[in-house]
Amino acid sequence: MEPEQPQSRAEREVVDLVSRLIQFDTSNTGELATTKGEAECARWVQAQLEEVGYETEYLESGAPGRGNVFARLKGAEAGRGALLIHGHLDVVPAEPADWSVHPFSGAVQDGYVWGRGAVDMKDMVGMTLAVARQFKAEGVVPPRDLVFAFLADEEAGGTYGSHWLAEHRPDLFDGVTEAVGEVGGFSMTVPDKEGGTQRLYLISTAEKGLYWMRLTAKGQAGHGSFLNGDNAVTILSEAVAKLGRHVFPLVITDTVAQFLRTVSEVTGLDLDPDAPDLEGRIAKLGDFSRSLNATLRDTANPTMLKAGYKANVIPQAAEAVVDCRILPGRRAAFEKEVDAIIGPDVERSAVTDLGAYETAYEGALVDAMNAALVAHDPDARPTPYMLSGGTDAKAFDKLGIRCFGYAPLKLPPDLNFAALFHGVDERVPTDSLIFGTRVLTDFLLRS
Repeated sequence: MEPEQPQSRAEREVVDLVSRLIQFDTSNTGELATTKGEAECARWVQAQLEEVGYETEYLESGAPGRGNVFARLKGAEAGRGALLIHGHLDVVPAEPADWSVHPFSGAVQDGYVWGRGAVDMKDMVGMTLAVARQFKAEGVVPPRDLVFAFLADEEAGGTYGSHWLAEHRPDLFDGVTEAVGEVGGFSMTVPDKEGGTQRLYLISTAEKGLYWMRLTAKGQAGHGSFLNGDNAVTILSEAVAKLGRHVFPLVITDTVAQFLRTVSEVTGLDLDPDAPDLEGRIAKLGDFSRSLNATLRDTANPTMLKAGYKANVIPQAAEAVVDCRILPGRRAAFEKEVDAIIGPDVERSAVTDLGAYETAYEGALVDAMNAALVAHDPDARPTPYMLSGGTDAKAFDKLGIRCFGYAPLKLPPDLNFAALFHGVDERVPTDSLIFGTRVLTDFLLRS
């Protein structure tokens, strides 16, 4: 039996860093008036970087308190494009009464770090910070320049974060050609065709477009006791119900096709894209199937309704918000389909509109990601996949930066990882953080 590998400086401190990050309440409500902002947490990150000798830049992105921190570590090959390693400091709100521990306690117990942001995404922020500190403290010179970015406002689409920075401070990304961030590099254990199991490591090379759409219907206001054939609430409700129940066509992108081939090869399941019951077959993969099935077609989920102000008054207008996620290359067809469903009496407008993204699963950076995973988990099977949600990659794509989701975690096979994102009792295994820090260190030295 080989002796256990001694822990590096980064591996020794990563759990504490993640716990401390969670203790900063950086809840993002999506409204400036009620969002605390990331400033206090960002200043703490800045102090951790400066403690080991980094020159940093702290700046606020379009609104007070929306703090961001940047640091650059020079690499050996000055002529190569730099690599951006980015993570967001904000989190979605959490209701303490629903949790087993306080969501901003950062509790370390039962082999996990608990709290809001543990997987989205203060785990990756902590791993990045730990590795950045180790490299600077130990005088490590990576192959290429590394730009470490700790960002605001991702959970509300990045208007006061990555998108503001890309538009107003593109100089911060000078020379950057590639980037890694959330949600990828984590393991998913599936049964293999020999009767055992296989760990797939999902590397995000694509993500759906994000289109938060407002639907508005206008009608004739009046007394609630009168007949009214032009009721805005009725018009809107019918359109929202039709849209919410609509099933968009199955479309297999290159990324999803590659993922299905990998899973078919490993598990022996026939995930032929042309199979009439493809989604039923995917359901056999368990908890992850909901996320995977969401990458096979566009989705439009109604999330908010607003109408009326008194029980006996028919209002003149009614509004709904629909969370739409659109596959790469499907935008025009999606809009045409939506307009046909909601009809001419309902107007639509954008609340947030961020495009889809897809890149090829090939090249030296992909080779480095794969090699680092296999080096520390010989049973790893890396594979590309599409993220059904969205990340700050959408902003960096506008700068011509090639983006990947790569926050490596070796997870317990029975952990429903997808359910932890924005979920109650969000937590990350401490062993996974140590593994991820080791892989991230290796990857950055290969990149």
